Amino acid sequence: MNTPDDILADAVGLRTCSSANKIFEVIERRLLGHGASHVLISGLPMPGRPVEPLVLHIRWPDIRSERGQLITINKGDPVLERCRVAHRPCLIDGVSISGHSDLVAAAGPEASARIVAVPITSIPPYQAAVIGLGEALSLTELDLVAFDFLCNQAFRRLRALGYLIDSRPGDLSARERRVLELTALGMTAQEIAETLNISQRTVHAHLQNAGEKLDATNKTQAVVEALRYGQITLAD
Repeated sequence: MNTPDDILADAVGLRTCSSANKIFEVIERRLLGHGASHVLISGLPMPGRPVEPLVLHIRWPDIRSERGQLITINKGDPVLERCRVAHRPCLIDGVSISGHSDLVAAAGPEASARIVAVPITSIPPYQAAVIGLGEALSLTELDLVAFDFLCNQAFRRLRALGYLIDSRPGDLSARERRVLELTALGMTAQEIAETLNISQRTVHAHLQNAGEKLDATNKTQAVVEALRYGQITLAD
């Protein structure tokens, strides 16, 4: 069976799972059971960084390749970017992005008609996604809620097992994050310096370093990009 209750039961079972491969198998089996032909489980890269080192599990036949499997993924792939800004699972029309996505192009126009993207938001600042694609893909709203719980529970378990390193190349340092958080709250460099007991020069150095990592040209853009890449939060 592949009902929402069955998916939720799998999620509960993952709490005691001791194998990363078993966790990936559970997610893949559930997606295949809902009509997916392609599955990707991956971290999402920081600006200018490749996707491939963050890929945890992939089943993505490539109709363009003699090797039969997708090898490279554009770091700006629109499917991945949709996952980055989403707060809950969503369905994507693959046809609308077919000319811009390696993932869609590899699958072909028929298979990529429907895509489900599940963003992983439970272990910030790490960002990840579970993506399923297939011509026969079919999910209800309740299925999406269940998959959200399953996939985020899977990543929490992966971290608990020590399989997942919940930092990414290019992540901001803890102090860079804090300086940007205070900047986002409207504090001046002097106020930040007084709050953190550091010099204004050090504040500006943190802002500059953060901006370079985020490909931002000013502190406002740095704040926006830090939010988009999960590096800071404005929640209390």
